[in-house]
Amino acid sequence: MLESEQDSDTGGRAPSADPARSGPATPASKTEDAAFPSPNDESLVEELGALIDDARLYAEAELAFQKTRARLVGRNVGVALGAVVLAIILLHIALIALAVGLVLALEPLVTIWGAIGIVVGVMLLGVGALGWLAMARGRGIGAMFAADPDPSSASAPTSGDTE
Repeated sequence: MLESEQDSDTGGRAPSADPARSGPATPASKTEDAAFPSPNDESLVEELGALIDDARLYAEAELAFQKTRARLVGRNVGVALGAVVLAIILLHIALIALAVGLVLALEPLVTIWGAIGIVVGVMLLGVGALGWLAMARGRGIGAMFAADPDPSSASAPTSGDTE
């Protein structure tokens, strides 16, 4: 008889031996979830910590990659620059040889001084043409970076300039 009275008081369940549960009855699933979180549920702090660690790892890897790439580019730029300097030197020597050859070839037709004058004159004309081309291109580049490329738009019409 005593058991039936206890069953009716606790809603048909036997009283719990746990003193923390002596209060109002709560569903078993809620108390188990709070006391024992599932292993798949990570807290927000743990997720942010993992995200920060991943971002740090990515940044370190990216920095190492960029350092390696810069080192390779620097080495290749050095080799390319050396090749360009050597090519310019060889071109200079070839032009000197061409000039000497032209002087020697023209010497029987016109005197040695005439041959030298012709070769030097043609070379100076070439230098002048290349200098003029460089100046024209330089002016074009300067015009691209000018503050106001169209001088006619600099003066806005005033109230007295109506047509």
